[in-house]
Amino acid sequence: MSSCVQSLIDNRIFLAENWRRRSKFEEVSFVFPNAPSIPITLNMGMRMPGWYDIKSLSSLTDRSEDTEGITKSRDYFHSLIDQEIAKGIPANRIVIGGFSQGGAMSLLSGVTYKNQLGGIFGLSCYLLLQRTIKDMIPTDTPNQKTPIFMGHGDKDNVVAYKYGQMSAEELTKLGYNVDFRTYKNLAHSADAEEIDHLESYLKQQIPPLGDAKLEPTL
Repeated sequence: MSSCVQSLIDNRIFLAENWRRRSKFEEVSFVFPNAPSIPITLNMGMRMPGWYDIKSLSSLTDRSEDTEGITKSRDYFHSLIDQEIAKGIPANRIVIGGFSQGGAMSLLSGVTYKNQLGGIFGLSCYLLLQRTIKDMIPTDTPNQKTPIFMGHGDKDNVVAYKYGQMSAEELTKLGYNVDFRTYKNLAHSADAEEIDHLESYLKQQIPPLGDAKLEPTL
């Protein structure tokens, strides 16, 4: 059994059900965590679901970030992975990914996890804590061997397309293997082509095992 820890994808349950109906990822268990309701500065301090506070939309390298909230959510994402491993799922059969804030948290959580994961993906998102992330990555950088899939619409009016590009470039500079895909005329959403590419990525990273035995994570 594989595990796909996935967060904040539009119609995420529908997506999993669609794969089930088409007999895709039959060995996969999908985990859909829900972000807590927190005050969001850009929303005039009103509460809404969020993995961290968004204080500004300025440049990625200059903006003030909610380091405490991001770190807390990162630790929570890591705990979800730990729970799957405790069930007997090897880390290299676990994929973490998501859309928008969920994608941003998945990128950060994936590259800073202590064991090599099966996959990391982020859709319409960006890399958090770029000024300090290098110090958060384990010294043996286990997930530099894990291909990262990123998809972004070039008409995204919520998370600027250039932020996705810059994030992919930063991850590449850090030594990660990033497949960044551009989707023409796509706003802050996902389309059929992107979902097809994600499906292909998951097939590649967590192929069916059949009767093969799982090797536990040490």
